[in-house]
Amino acid sequence: MHYSVMLNEVIESLNLQDAGTYVDATLGYAGHSSVILGRIKRGFLFAFDQDIEAINYSKEKLKKIGNNFTIIKSNFLYMKEELQKLGIDKVDGILFDLGVSSPQLDDASRGFSYLKDARLDMRMDKSSDFSAYDVVNTYSEKDLARIIFSYGEEKYAKSIARNIVKKREEKPVETTFELLDIIKHSMPYKDTISKNPGRRTFQAIRIEVNHELDILDESIRNALSLLKPNGRLCVITFHSLEDKIVKKIFKEVTSVDKIFKGLPEIPECYQPKFRLISDGILPTDKELSENHRSRSSRLRVIERIKED
Repeated sequence: MHYSVMLNEVIESLNLQDAGTYVDATLGYAGHSSVILGRIKRGFLFAFDQDIEAINYSKEKLKKIGNNFTIIKSNFLYMKEELQKLGIDKVDGILFDLGVSSPQLDDASRGFSYLKDARLDMRMDKSSDFSAYDVVNTYSEKDLARIIFSYGEEKYAKSIARNIVKKREEKPVETTFELLDIIKHSMPYKDTISKNPGRRTFQAIRIEVNHELDILDESIRNALSLLKPNGRLCVITFHSLEDKIVKKIFKEVTSVDKIFKGLPEIPECYQPKFRLISDGILPTDKELSENHRSRSSRLRVIERIKED
């Protein structure tokens, strides 16, 4: 079952207008999009995803609600260009849900989960020829340690990287459980029993495979440029690295430039063009009890208050 993270909070934060134009930058299995589409009878929804399985499923799901939507198979990095091709320059709201969808995690063949044995994969876009297998079996020990530490915030990154390289000298590391076994043997036993020891390393490799952090900064800035006045951007993050990027951008665009600090009056043209609506909404206790995958999520919301 796919559980849409902070669904009620997202819908409320988007401040949906019946005739508005909205973008779901991360369609997945249409959890958020289904509700958005149902609320904009005279509006239009554009949705982006790279996963053809998710697209095919969501298309049928959304058709049962309305036909006022278009799904675009593309990375959200290209949102601005893809919308401009369709004659759309401005929209009323945009949502980014940066988590991996439950069906992707639950499908063992996708190789995202450390709980199920499968070939190392982790591609959001299955047409890509670069996967987790390539990261684990071709990256140098130094590069493996770097991404596991930087993207996974894993304190045993050097040990894990060293043992991956040692193991693949015997044979390639091919499956999720083979990788998990290496990780377990790269840290003290006490650190393998409280939380799954593979969580941080698997996260790091998934981020590397899909270039998630590389494209996030530019994608968020592009999204902000698409908003009409009163239009809102909602971003759900799932780990501190994503959240730091989003928080930094939101603070930057809602703050007055430091050069004006201390002035009694700041010219209108230098006033911020955005205002912060929510600086980090967390899931409710009820949601956390129903969906453990919400546990690390955080929702940030920003609104455009005037044109550039």
